[in-house]
Amino acid sequence: MLEELKRRVYEANMLLPKYDLVTFTWGNVSEIDRETGIFAIKPSGVDYDKLRPEDMVLVDLDGRKVEGSYNPSSDTATHVELYKAFKEVGGIVHTHSSYATSWAQAGRSIPCYGTTHADYIYGEVPCVRCLNKEEIESAYEENTGHLIVNEFKRLGKDPVAVPAVLCKNHGPFAWGKDANEAVHNAVVLEEVAKMAFRAELIEARVQPAPQELQDKHYYRKHGENAYYGQAAIK
Repeated sequence: MLEELKRRVYEANMLLPKYDLVTFTWGNVSEIDRETGIFAIKPSGVDYDKLRPEDMVLVDLDGRKVEGSYNPSSDTATHVELYKAFKEVGGIVHTHSSYATSWAQAGRSIPCYGTTHADYIYGEVPCVRCLNKEEIESAYEENTGHLIVNEFKRLGKDPVAVPAVLCKNHGPFAWGKDANEAVHNAVVLEEVAKMAFRAELIEARVQPAPQELQDKHYYRKHGENAYYGQAAIK
């Protein structure tokens, strides 16, 4: 069932160690088939060098396992809530990549200090609050998803324009139109987290890039009149 989806998700998961986004089994990637409402996700706690495409677990939007020999990722309930709320999202990544997680542990959003950040993410990467005791003890992973969704609504953030978030004391989530794009955005997130950290080391009083520069770089790549890259060959 959905063998091609499982293959894509397997390949996306294998990109995490390739790009040094995970240590041991600290990460997962999923992708949803919107027609069926089923997504494939990495099994929980299985080493990357032992993974096979057929090991990917299929889950529905009620969080029920549909197919698979293994238990799905322990973060599955977070993926469920993001897929239900962010209809444009087709793939989700969670890692504990070092620099992005360091910002999360500090409880700080990542400011947009330059055009590398602005090319991919419109404005700062928000850091949401830590869950409270009741939220942690009742339904930790599900409540993580609710918190991200509610905070994006409160801030007026578009999940397409801001394809990443930090969870305080936890780590980053990133997403995209499919699993491959979600991993791409996770790699970008780690790099801009690294650059922002170094910028503050070099100049403690560094300020975000001018809004007009942020707008130029984001919209030349993603706007209605975007002109970055090559036109599709017909």
